Amino acid sequence: MDLDLRKLRYFVTVAERLHFGRAADELHIAQPVLSRQIRALEQDLGASLFIRDRHGVELTDAGRQLLADAGPLLASTHAVRRRVSAAAGGKRRLMVGFRAGIAVIPAARAFEDRHPDVVVDVQRIEGDNQAAMLLDGRIDVGYVRLPIDETGLRVTPLYTEPRVAVLPAGHRFAGKGEVTEADLAGEPLVWHGDPSTQPTKRPLPNAGYPVRGVDETLELVAAGRGISFLARSASVFYSHPDVVYVPIPDLTPDQVCLAVAASHTSPVVDDFVTAAQSTAEITAECGNYEMWQLGGDVASRHA
Repeated sequence: MDLDLRKLRYFVTVAERLHFGRAADELHIAQPVLSRQIRALEQDLGASLFIRDRHGVELTDAGRQLLADAGPLLASTHAVRRRVSAAAGGKRRLMVGFRAGIAVIPAARAFEDRHPDVVVDVQRIEGDNQAAMLLDGRIDVGYVRLPIDETGLRVTPLYTEPRVAVLPAGHRFAGKGEVTEADLAGEPLVWHGDPSTQPTKRPLPNAGYPVRGVDETLELVAAGRGISFLARSASVFYSHPDVVYVPIPDLTPDQVCLAVAASHTSPVVDDFVTAAQSTAEITAECGNYEMWQLGGDVASRHA
């Protein structure tokens, strides 16, 4: 039996709220109707999804599994609608997302040589939305940085790049040619994710300031709230008068990948992936300090 997407949306709303009344209000339907739809979904799947008792509502093991799988599935259907609408409007566009510091132009030029009729648009993405934007169709292809939740995605490694320490201008190591992880032991870290995602061998204490992007990171470091780490290419594209970048060779390198929703199968997308792979070396070199300082056109050297 095919899975009813409407029932699945109802389930996700209840699972996220763990409250039938609040879920019904959000869905603008009566609670008895919602309860019947959930029971029907449980019958379709042959599994109980919720435990309902006087203490409240909890997910069963089957419910937790369905919730994990439902997000990418619903996002992919939304992406299909977006792509069909664009095609119906006569548009031939490819939306490419990119993280801070990653150059899209080398791949875009190579791709447009093969597809002059397709316009490549670009959109900046952040670590906390890079997977979601691929799954819901806001972008067709994404230059992402690991870690990323790969559920529902095809992820192709492109290259790695070294990281730099981001220090306040008055920091004791601000004038050094390079620092080590040991030099910075115990420093509060302005970081965007879980401590397990830190590129250090031993996690640094979290400074306690949630950040989404490079701009916020630089402001917090400049204000003396802590230090941070960036991929070298991001430091090339972003500057701040009260922040300095110092190479830190012993950190785990930053991994840049190209990601596509697994449900998004298209010769156009496949050709962009091929273009990105063939120009990965050029893209990586765009983050090289010396080449930018000398004003060299990296792409022209590989033409």
